[in-house]
Amino acid sequence: MVDCTAVDWLQIIVLALIQGITEFLPISSSAHLILPAQLDLWPDQGLAFDVAVHLGTLLAVMGYYRVELARFAASGWLLASKRQYDSHLDLLLKICLATLPVVVCGFLLRAWVATELRSVLVIAATTITFGLLLWGADRGRSTLTDISWAHAAIIGVAQALAIVPGTSRSGVTITAALFLGLTRSTAARFSFLLSIPTIAGAGLLTTLDLMDSAETVRWLDLAAGSILAFVSAYACIHLFVRLVERIGMFPFVVYRLLLGGVLVAMMYGGALGSG
Repeated sequence: MVDCTAVDWLQIIVLALIQGITEFLPISSSAHLILPAQLDLWPDQGLAFDVAVHLGTLLAVMGYYRVELARFAASGWLLASKRQYDSHLDLLLKICLATLPVVVCGFLLRAWVATELRSVLVIAATTITFGLLLWGADRGRSTLTDISWAHAAIIGVAQALAIVPGTSRSGVTITAALFLGLTRSTAARFSFLLSIPTIAGAGLLTTLDLMDSAETVRWLDLAAGSILAFVSAYACIHLFVRLVERIGMFPFVVYRLLLGGVLVAMMYGGALGSG
């Protein structure tokens, strides 16, 4: 049983900020949340805290894209009432299509990933590998702003790779979109909209796991973590969307390569275990 009373305020603040900032940057939130426990900095934060911070990031992206979500709802009503199909409904259905691969892979492989792939070695390898792929994708000339059904399907398949820690859901979907010729801003927007059903689904699975556990819950800790994750995630989305065309992906590539290199050095230097 995990006792959430072992989670102190410094851990709450740091982990909530890590979740909020890294969920939408192409640097992998799962890797950053796993690492403190692997480094023995703190005890495991528990399932309840994971649910709380993911709820915060979900509310952040839904709040940021509230206008688009309202348009999706209106388009759904228009289809049901008048049998009219518009561009907003078209985008919504493409998001649904792109969500299917991660749902299937998550359902089939979740337990195996949790037991076999949550290691520092895997995180280091995926951090470096997908950082290099992001760099290669960003070096091409991207001009497309319209997402086709084929684009949605390919980006969805790429997103399924994000069940492996260190890959980065936003990173791999943006990488795929850039390789397909979509602009940085279009790639980021589709990736962030795609995160809504993905984060919601992952949160639901974690909640079901929590219901089957005997974990002690401190509601004040969870509320604080959720609020901090919400604020940091909203600010992160806002800044990334505004600056992505200007700064590109290279700063995140450099960060991933440095992080992966440090992990490898620490692992082989004896500071970390390989498992």
